[in-house]
Amino acid sequence: MSGTSKSETPVLIDFREKMSRGVLPQWIVDHLDEYERDPEKGHLWDARPFGGGERTPCMLLTTRGRKTGRQLTLPLIYGRDGDDVIIVGSKGGAAENPAWMNNLLADPNVGVQVAADQYHATARVSSGAERARLWDMMAKVYPPYLDYQSRTQREIPVVVLSRKK
Repeated sequence: MSGTSKSETPVLIDFREKMSRGVLPQWIVDHLDEYERDPEKGHLWDARPFGGGERTPCMLLTTRGRKTGRQLTLPLIYGRDGDDVIIVGSKGGAAENPAWMNNLLADPNVGVQVAADQYHATARVSSGAERARLWDMMAKVYPPYLDYQSRTQREIPVVVLSRKK
């Protein structure tokens, strides 16, 4: 195949396959497609239909599947704490962690893309006072997190992604 377009990347092919099986909603595939076409535009997501803001910051997280060994990429809302990127394992307030969270617990070496900036990072789950501070920060970035926490017994994890030197 000559001249592979951005819409034919392995990540999007994998997402479209999952969407066709009902594993992922269309809006995630559309968001990833936009992010790959125009990272600056895809980086700021209109989360108003979901209770968030018009320009909610999103990044791409790539983990290695703990069962398959395949690299998996998802768009996630993020915040910044100094040089670190902060993400939340909410899964909309479900009783269990999202699959990506279980993947990074198994292997904390992840890929990060914020707008056009791509790099490798190490993930760790925050705890104690740090988690409380970061949770409050992320609830300001995306207020629906507060509702998500009220839906579940588990403490929703707040993850710190530190760029590898």
